Amino acid sequence: MFDKEYYSEIIEKAIAEIDYGKGPRGLFLPVEYTLEGGGKRLRPMLLLATCEALGREPGKAINQAVGIEMFHNFTLLHDDVMDKAEVRRGRPTVHRRWNESVAILSGDAMLTMATQLVVKCTDIYTADCMAEILDLFNTTAMEVYAGQQLDMEFESRRDVTVEEYIEMIRLKTSVLLACACKMGALMAGASEKDADAMYRYGELLGLAFQLQDDNLDTYGDPALFGKEIGGDIINEKKTWLWINAMNREPKRLQRVLDQKLTDYLKIREVRKIYDDLNLREEAQALIERYANEAVEALANVGMTPEARDFFTSLALKSAARSH
Repeated sequence: MFDKEYYSEIIEKAIAEIDYGKGPRGLFLPVEYTLEGGGKRLRPMLLLATCEALGREPGKAINQAVGIEMFHNFTLLHDDVMDKAEVRRGRPTVHRRWNESVAILSGDAMLTMATQLVVKCTDIYTADCMAEILDLFNTTAMEVYAGQQLDMEFESRRDVTVEEYIEMIRLKTSVLLACACKMGALMAGASEKDADAMYRYGELLGLAFQLQDDNLDTYGDPALFGKEIGGDIINEKKTWLWINAMNREPKRLQRVLDQKLTDYLKIREVRKIYDDLNLREEAQALIERYANEAVEALANVGMTPEARDFFTSLALKSAARSH
């Protein structure tokens, strides 16, 4: 069908029907709370759409789709603890609503549940690929953790390069989108060539998506973006924009930081540096390049024109999104 609402309905229904077993409710309430927070559901949608595009009914991969979404939310839950974030998707984070110990333990439970789900097949036709799927999932998980570690290390470094930053977001964000696409291909019994091409599509889509997130954090409309803008500047986060400003105007940027300005003035002054350097436009050009390369990765994948249009539209709209 290749319709976002169609995939969303399947995903939300499956999440609502998760069997948490007979364990203590205190372990699973934060898990339910986290998943009920919503989100774009981009990763499970990519997995289901890829499965359908490559020849199998998307419902056959619903366990894997929910597993990938569970894993994604697990990483957010633990990230919030590490970042001491107070709000996620307009609601108190788990460690704020309960406490850090609850957040850590429920996050651990989410990771295990995610692993159980990605290797749970619905029929004998998908059983043969479970070993490959588990290997893909575990490899991806370790890459995501590596990306998070790099992001943490960047906080205390002033010499982070653009290349290092791109590799960090590839690991922290892109590889999970790539994993979702390839897992959908494996569940469909696709060829290695097509599975690898879909992985590359997801990887490039992830780069465009994260760079657009960086742009929106500085230039987005708070009403559309869902949170106040400027957080990356306030926290001096090593984004593509920040790194390029530091490389090109290090003295000017340092003067702003030395003034110990209020958050409002700090955002205004740093953004003025970005504007004077045309960094917003440069970043947008890079985002569009990655989105177009994602589309190009589909060139030799055997799928219908309708399926190709779906993935093409998704990539191009991700590059131009406002939230």
